Amino acid sequence: MTDSSSAKAKTGVEGLDDILSGGLSRRHVFLLEGAPGSGKTTVALQFLLEGASIGERCLYITLSETEEELRDSALSHGKDIGDQVEIFELVPPESLLDADQQQSLLYSSDLELGETTKLIFEAFERVKPHRVVIDSLSEIRLLAQSSLRYRRQILALKHFFSRSDATVLLLDDMTSDAMDKTVHSVVHGVIHLEQLAPDYGSERRRLRVLKYRGQAFRGGYHDFIIKTGGVAVFPRLRASEHRSGFQRTVLASGISEFDDLLGGGIARGSSTLLIGPAGTGKSLFALQFVEAAIRRGERAAIFVFDEELGLLFARTKEMGLDLEALREEGLIHIEQLDAAELSPGEFAQRVRDRVASFDAKTVVIDSINGYQAAMPEENALILHMHELLQYLNRQGANTFITVAQHGLVGDMKSPVDVTYLADTVILLRYFEAEGRVRRAISVIKKRTGQHEHTIREYKIGTKGLALGEPLSGFQGVLRGVPVFVGDRQPLLQTLDEDGTHS
Repeated sequence: MTDSSSAKAKTGVEGLDDILSGGLSRRHVFLLEGAPGSGKTTVALQFLLEGASIGERCLYITLSETEEELRDSALSHGKDIGDQVEIFELVPPESLLDADQQQSLLYSSDLELGETTKLIFEAFERVKPHRVVIDSLSEIRLLAQSSLRYRRQILALKHFFSRSDATVLLLDDMTSDAMDKTVHSVVHGVIHLEQLAPDYGSERRRLRVLKYRGQAFRGGYHDFIIKTGGVAVFPRLRASEHRSGFQRTVLASGISEFDDLLGGGIARGSSTLLIGPAGTGKSLFALQFVEAAIRRGERAAIFVFDEELGLLFARTKEMGLDLEALREEGLIHIEQLDAAELSPGEFAQRVRDRVASFDAKTVVIDSINGYQAAMPEENALILHMHELLQYLNRQGANTFITVAQHGLVGDMKSPVDVTYLADTVILLRYFEAEGRVRRAISVIKKRTGQHEHTIREYKIGTKGLALGEPLSGFQGVLRGVPVFVGDRQPLLQTLDEDGTHS
């Protein structure tokens, strides 16, 4: 039983069918191009095995790889081709490999091209497949020797296949002239694969649909990976496509002074940026909202770029927040990410999966400095963050992102300015007073309601975070060296080092 009557042939590649609005239009010829190693053969095998799984006849015509190599490639992904796909290994006649038989007056390519085309047609007529892969056009281009003959040959293939019900995928490794767009103008659609090599870390792969006649598709670049099991594509996130209804309530942190500073709390479905130098407790403030979410009976997802999870578990457990136990109970999802091994598209997909399948209503990204390392350039980071935050907001999730600034006191710089993207911006600072280094917090922006315009001192003790009264008697706290201009001392003198009142 086949689905050959349906409009689209699914590729079997996770995420790619979404980009192609359902798959490849049946009874048309498509081009899959990319440099060697970009994943063309893997995609082609998934395309054929997807067809075989629904009872379609599938044919793989190979001019470059042997049948044994193709079967080994499939086995490396845990897939046994068996007799599901007919593999036709097209090799030149033995006489053409014998140096004594080479013709000197008549170019052997004239015979080889005609013989190759004839063998392709014969294999097709014998199998009568619903899906065909030809790997690769580079061999045909070499046999044709001229762009005119090559174009005529591609047209001949297209016209031959158009008389059948077959959906055809042509592979091209782009080893010849990169500017040659002969096939682009002939085929129904073009999918371009790229493999990029960053200065550090593993290779990055992305694809783009260059052309798809008569069909809307998701444009732009989309990250993908080759993993055990095949290719997985991460469609570029467009927040406008994802909306959900929710009530925009105010969510408290559980620390009364902090909630006063925030004007009562954080609005549901909003994003909060915690910005400050290293060691000011940005992660702890974000985790305070995670703890509050757990108390409300909600789930949370934490994505850590910078800190080793064992150390994070140990230091938060000392403060009364056992993240490891919460993870074992299924109340939080927490994972450590390696920016050198992760593409931005894959990260966005992981966040989406946690919101969709785990129903996480609080998301922590710690920190954006590590996230930036996965970005090819700063502009891309801003665009990725904008779409991701908009998506999370529209799902009713609260997002907390941290940014570590360069420096400790005085003028500090951020690696990238994302303050305008967040709905709420919380600024953390060190300042010196009475011979001690202290910490101060202030809310400098809140789109979703009113907030205090004061600066409060806070401490990090064994019981967690503790905030004091507004520092009304000081000027210059945010610059790091304040001047006392008041008539009473508002500093946290009445708190012990563990954060409790004496």
